[in-house]
Amino acid sequence: MRMRPTLSWTPAEDLPPGTTDPEPVADALSTRGVLVLSGAGISTESGIPDYRGEGGSLSRHTPMTYQDFTAHAHARRRYWARSHLGWRTFGRARPNAGHRAVAAFGRHGLLSGVITQNVDGLHQAAGSEDVVELHGTLARVVCLSCGAFSPRGELAQRLEEANPGFAPVAAGINPDGDADLTDEQVGDFRVVPCTVCGGILKPDVVFFGEAVPQQRVEHCRELVRAATSLLVLGSSLTVMSGLRFVRQAAQAGKPVLIVNRDPTRGDQHALTRVSLPLGRALTTVADRLGMPVDS
Repeated sequence: MRMRPTLSWTPAEDLPPGTTDPEPVADALSTRGVLVLSGAGISTESGIPDYRGEGGSLSRHTPMTYQDFTAHAHARRRYWARSHLGWRTFGRARPNAGHRAVAAFGRHGLLSGVITQNVDGLHQAAGSEDVVELHGTLARVVCLSCGAFSPRGELAQRLEEANPGFAPVAAGINPDGDADLTDEQVGDFRVVPCTVCGGILKPDVVFFGEAVPQQRVEHCRELVRAATSLLVLGSSLTVMSGLRFVRQAAQAGKPVLIVNRDPTRGDQHALTRVSLPLGRALTTVADRLGMPVDS
């Protein structure tokens, strides 16, 4: 299944409004075995914008596609200039109350796993273990020729050395770590090659137009099969890479609960839809379950 940059969809009109009471989420967690599926909305309180919410980045920015990145040197130059600048901010982001609450649920044995569509690593930074990064991670770089992996911090240092004084002011930072820059600001930014074979470097993330690795998809499907319920946190479920797991759970008769401030593409499958900010909702749930959330 290849991801496509879906810009919009039409919400179902015959569904009742979402509730502002997270008690059903607390009830589901108390039964244990809950699988979490998180999206960009859980990281907005860490300063990382989402794609489609109010002020979402898709209103001003179309993500890089795999086809453009691999086919055109100028597209790679533009991507790495923007991503290098964005990494300076993105790499400093810290987990918020929502991430810390999910980690607390895991420590208390309430979760069967966490699948995240995010590439920011904030679930792990908050203490969650065995997180499946559905779309990969910005913290690692892969060579498209030899397959060698390297840390993003190492690449950042190499790009700093190749582009001394590169410090344009970005119009914004996007959920994929990309900064909004004009072509004039990108200028003659220098891209560096793989240190092993000289090949093209790419962040170890799934670009739009690229397929999520099948082994990863099957692992997620198995997690859905083993779960008692599916809890969606901060995802519009617009792209099929996440929506398919909601459909799988619903078809298997497993409760689907969604916490998201805006309507989602999976709302018709949800037993409960909670319309609250993630940090507030999950902290309330943790309090009701009697478990502290680390500060």
